[in-house]
Amino acid sequence: MSAHEPGIDLTPPAPDEERRFPAFSKKHTSIATVLALLAWTIAVFDFGLFGTLLPAMQEDFGWTAPEAYAINTWIAVGTAIVCFGIGPVIDRLGRRKGMMTTIGGTAVVSGLTALIPAGLGFISNGLLVFIRSFGGLGFSEQAVNATYMNEVYAVTVVAEKRKRPGFHYSFIQGGWPLGFLLASALALAFLPLLGWRALYVMACVPAIVIVWLIYRMLKETPQFELHHKLTELEKHGRSDDAHALAHAYGVEHSSTAPLKRIWEPHLRRNTIVLSLAWILNFFGIAIFSILGSSVLLNAKGVELTAAFWFLIVINALAYFGYVFHGWLGDIIGRKRTIIGGWIISGICFGIMLSPLASNSLTIILTYGAGLFFLVGPYAAIQYFMAECYPVSCRATGTAFIGAMSQPGTIIGGALFTAVAAGSGTGPAALWIGALGTLLSGVLMIAAKPPIEALLEDPHKLPDESNV
Repeated sequence: MSAHEPGIDLTPPAPDEERRFPAFSKKHTSIATVLALLAWTIAVFDFGLFGTLLPAMQEDFGWTAPEAYAINTWIAVGTAIVCFGIGPVIDRLGRRKGMMTTIGGTAVVSGLTALIPAGLGFISNGLLVFIRSFGGLGFSEQAVNATYMNEVYAVTVVAEKRKRPGFHYSFIQGGWPLGFLLASALALAFLPLLGWRALYVMACVPAIVIVWLIYRMLKETPQFELHHKLTELEKHGRSDDAHALAHAYGVEHSSTAPLKRIWEPHLRRNTIVLSLAWILNFFGIAIFSILGSSVLLNAKGVELTAAFWFLIVINALAYFGYVFHGWLGDIIGRKRTIIGGWIISGICFGIMLSPLASNSLTIILTYGAGLFFLVGPYAAIQYFMAECYPVSCRATGTAFIGAMSQPGTIIGGALFTAVAAGSGTGPAALWIGALGTLLSGVLMIAAKPPIEALLEDPHKLPDESNV
């Protein structure tokens, strides 16, 4: 079976006929897992380069520290617009084409960033904000991954991945620290020799390669193929046929627009709670993950070269945070895992910013622990969100909530910039970043357990005869 042949029976069913989704073979499951990890890592590589290279770009563009933070905030505004629009597109294009779109967009953004002139004042700044805003395509790749892998692991023949999907997905979501690690490592190696522009060219090339690999090798999920067929039937006025076909596979079908569906009564609470939690948590992400080099330089007095080394070690530790939280989420529940992780993270960052962390070892340990418990729960929450929505609006729901990261970056960035201008980077990182992270964990207590994925007949195992 090729990557373009879903193998799902979309013919009209007989009355009361029961069907099963065709399985994802071990080979196709492995290909999907590897490509999803590579796609997310390279997307984060581009996304993380801006924060990692911000001190160098600040010098080239002639910004003060508050001006640099303000540029970052305006980019977040544009990123939010892009992120909000991508979910419904993915629910229409498909998971495979959605992944090609997000990574292809990353390649274009990386290449164009390298070409932005630095000496034109307002024009240079405007071009930078406009182009980097489309980095939201790369950031939205995680919503595609969460949607795609949730559906793949539901129909894979690999029993271990069906049984412990959160743990296996954690290796993919761990592309976040891997991307930042890659950005820090390459900046350390090449920034003094080649300058910041060459690093964006480096980010462009692997993104193009991954788009080609996705086109050649990645297989669409049978759940989306069914959803696409149901949508076509509705467009041709064959609503009864659409409901009959959906019923045969034991899934819910609705003709309501995906963006409207996520606000229906049984889905609304999680849409609101998770959105607010992401906003608050991205106060911490924006400050401690994206602007890590600036925080270490301006709050703890760590020189830029040493800061890159620190971030390499810290992000390596953070990768295991994803694996740990993915594993823990399968055991104690994803909601409890997210709550505990984010509360602990806020406490760790508070200690890191205090006089208690006064040398390299204590800074690395407390910063590393903070990032471990800050980003690690995203392995749990991405899968948690995908389980909260049915197939018809799954990508829209996950992308919409993920897009709330950008209002979080905007609000948190504005507050951080204001407090940093008056009191310095350290107090700003403490009261905006560390406190926001802690409060996001507390807010997650209000989230409902996800049941939408379970309603899609979990007892219907894949039909292995179709592999």
